[in-house]
Amino acid sequence: MNHVLIIAHQPLAEALRQCALHVFPEEGGRITALDVPAQEAPEVTLERMCSVLRAQGSTLVLTDMLGATPSNVMTKALAACNSDQVRAVVGVNMPMVVRAMAYAHLPLSEMQARALQGGKDSMMLWE
Repeated sequence: MNHVLIIAHQPLAEALRQCALHVFPEEGGRITALDVPAQEAPEVTLERMCSVLRAQGSTLVLTDMLGATPSNVMTKALAACNSDQVRAVVGVNMPMVVRAMAYAHLPLSEMQARALQGGKDSMMLWE
C-alpha cells in the first residue's frame, strides 16, 4: 500500500492531513504532513523530507504551489530518490488528498493520475 506525503506552507499540510483523517480515520500511518515554516532554510526542509521518504517507501508527494519552497524542495528530493518509489503532484487540494487515499492500493503511477484527476474534477465555476 502506498503512502501520501503532503508538503506545504505551514499550516496547510497538517490541516489537509487532519481533513483526510476525518474521512479515513484508520489510515493515519499512511499519510504524513510536512509543514514548511516561513523562516526554515530550504536545506533543512529537504533534509526533513528525505528522512520521511526514506522511512515510507512507495510515496505520492502532494505539494501546494509550483515554484514555491515546498515544490522546489520536492523537486530536489525526487531527483535524489528512486523514481519508481516516489511520484508527485503540485497544486494540492482536499479532493486530491481524498482521492489519493482512496486509491492508495493501486500502482503508484495510477494513484498519481487518479489524485490529479480528482483535484481537477473538483474545480468549477459556480454562477
